[in-house]
Amino acid sequence: MTPSDHDLLLGLRDGDEAAFTALYRRWQGPLYRYALRVSGSPALAEDVTQEVFMALLRRNEGYDPQRGELSSYLHGIARNLARRRIERERGHLPLSDEAGTDDPLADLVRRERSDLVWEGLLGLPLHYREVVVLCDLQGLSYEEAASALGCAVGTVRSRLHRGREQLGARLRSARPMPATAPMPRMTR
Repeated sequence: MTPSDHDLLLGLRDGDEAAFTALYRRWQGPLYRYALRVSGSPALAEDVTQEVFMALLRRNEGYDPQRGELSSYLHGIARNLARRRIERERGHLPLSDEAGTDDPLADLVRRERSDLVWEGLLGLPLHYREVVVLCDLQGLSYEEAASALGCAVGTVRSRLHRGREQLGARLRSARPMPATAPMPRMTR
């Protein structure tokens, strides 16, 4: 049986290194992806992820299961750390290229579309970007996102709606992209 986050946190509080390792393995990926999606910087995302777990080690007594899930608590720490770094650096690094497919044209179209979405997402005001990332990309519920952001569920819904509208407007105003349909075959 897989131990719950709460059980692992209790183990961490008792000095169980295996409990920390299990929590790290469980939450490192989602926290890294959140920080990357909010900042656009792999380096910042790595730093934030490491700092979240260092904060958990230093102040694991700060988590209260009565106030929400551990995932919300960890995302809240990541949010605060990422915000501070983004505000301090006032910019972002472009995302690195991912490995392509065997079809260069399809790969080019995919990368252009992906770049447009990332540019649109990173162009959103941070308070909208955070909610879009938490709910639409990380899959957190409104309640979990509200807990992570320290705001009301209604605020999450409102920001998510506005963030989606702004992102959609940015994408519609961007240059049109060709469909990824295969190239027509030449016949004789």
